[in-house]
Amino acid sequence: MARRKKVYEGKAKILYEGPEPGTLIQYFKDEGAPKQDDVQSAAAEGKGVLNNRLSEFFMSGLNAIGVPTHFIRRLNMREQLVRMAEIIPLEVVVRNFAAGELSARLGIPEGTALPRPIVEYYYKDARLNSPMVSEEHIIAFGWASQQDLDDIIALALRVNDFLSGVMMGVGIRLADFRIEVGRIWEGDYMRLIVADEISPDSCRLWDLRATNERGEALAEPGPLPDVYTELARRLGVMPSNVTHAMKPTLIN
Repeated sequence: MARRKKVYEGKAKILYEGPEPGTLIQYFKDEGAPKQDDVQSAAAEGKGVLNNRLSEFFMSGLNAIGVPTHFIRRLNMREQLVRMAEIIPLEVVVRNFAAGELSARLGIPEGTALPRPIVEYYYKDARLNSPMVSEEHIIAFGWASQQDLDDIIALALRVNDFLSGVMMGVGIRLADFRIEVGRIWEGDYMRLIVADEISPDSCRLWDLRATNERGEALAEPGPLPDVYTELARRLGVMPSNVTHAMKPTLIN
């Protein structure tokens, strides 16, 4: 498919005009998203191909259970057709276990199961390093309404239920993840949908099948080795001609 005008380019994806009004073509690059220390991951050949397959798998699964997303269909190895949406300037983070910035901020030991999934919001602005914000900030500055936030929480928790179940089924613990949410209009009716992508770039995944050098099961799960390839392999979406080793981007 011939590409049209470039609409946006980030560190991991490029958006082009779609073939029909209200659509975009989302192209997955091999470059990584920022790591915890804000140092960009090195490029790895094939990472974009795997993220395209993985995001297709998760978005299609969400669509199938009635959770609306921007995903329409995969076009080729690196591109997918998506619906155009007005992106709410928030990163919505769902945490199931203490890790990363949450452990550092609250002094909770890494790996501690949280009493219930916790939803946090981060203002999406790279110049400010995406600071954490409260519902008061979001409503006061007009980024979203109280009804929007209620709907975002419901959407995020449904995504969490789906992803947690899928990951557990292939021996992976979903510690936390982030999503972006967009608005679309159908006539005079507005609704919220899951946008952007769902891939190892936006998830913290721990391997429940981790073993030591002697092949013995570890008492505590550890990071998933070669996360893109291994996750695609376990989910059955691994292309036969893609191999590489990359670590996941961790949520702050």
